[in-house]
Amino acid sequence: MPSNLEPVTDPGQAVVYQIRIKGHLSLQWSDWFADLTIALQEEGDTLLTGPVADQAALHGLLKKVRDLGLPLISVMRVQPGPVGGMGRAT
Repeated sequence: MPSNLEPVTDPGQAVVYQIRIKGHLSLQWSDWFADLTIALQEEGDTLLTGPVADQAALHGLLKKVRDLGLPLISVMRVQPGPVGGMGRAT
């Protein structure tokens, strides 16, 4: 039985995450982060947003961020919103 802390998701469905990195990441890195959208923020950060299959894939993605020496600011699980929308944090 899920607790109040566990969001209900469709099994087998990827969850959308937003990863905030300090500094602007060049769009040339889009191949490294293939399924993620790279969005440069006005305050100087970069948002990587997209579906992540499971916790193992999330850890692999965070390992990639670490191995590249990118300063990690935050990781947020977001619920998919309407097409073209960013969704909302959970």
